[in-house]
Amino acid sequence: MTRPIALVGLMGAGKSSVARILGERLGVPAVDLDLELEAASGTPVARLFARDGEGAFRTAERAALERVLAAGAQVLACGGGVVLDPANRAVLKSRCRTVWLEVAPGEAARRIAPDGPTRPLLGKGLPEERLNELLGARAPLYAEASELRVATDARTPEEVAAEVLRRLEAAPA
Repeated sequence: MTRPIALVGLMGAGKSSVARILGERLGVPAVDLDLELEAASGTPVARLFARDGEGAFRTAERAALERVLAAGAQVLACGGGVVLDPANRAVLKSRCRTVWLEVAPGEAARRIAPDGPTRPLLGKGLPEERLNELLGARAPLYAEASELRVATDARTPEEVAAEVLRRLEAAPA
């Protein structure tokens, strides 16, 4: 692999699951950026958000992205909001083969329902509505940062991982 594979997209798109499968298929470790942040801070992401605010979280996220890439990460599952920072978008575009895992807000809401309380940006109200708002704001940013888009609705993580690999091999960097 010439450049690491980075997965971006809305929460519930399957980034963590697909990254793990890609890592297994490629024989490299997969890194989950949110888990890296939690390990570095000793605090769950939801608590980091609540305690420090989104601005501080995004600063820590930027540092974590740089750190894992410098350490040689080959497959990376990014947090859903990583694209909000222009510096992150530039890093993802220039240093990674970034793939936007697309998911419909309704499907994402169904997938994350069991762990909804740990998702700091869902807030109160209907998750599907909030996810629709997030997608509306982030879609142009996901598109800007990504080389490819792969739909995940009605597909297993294994099917998505296979599609990601097929598409990346068909479009060499």
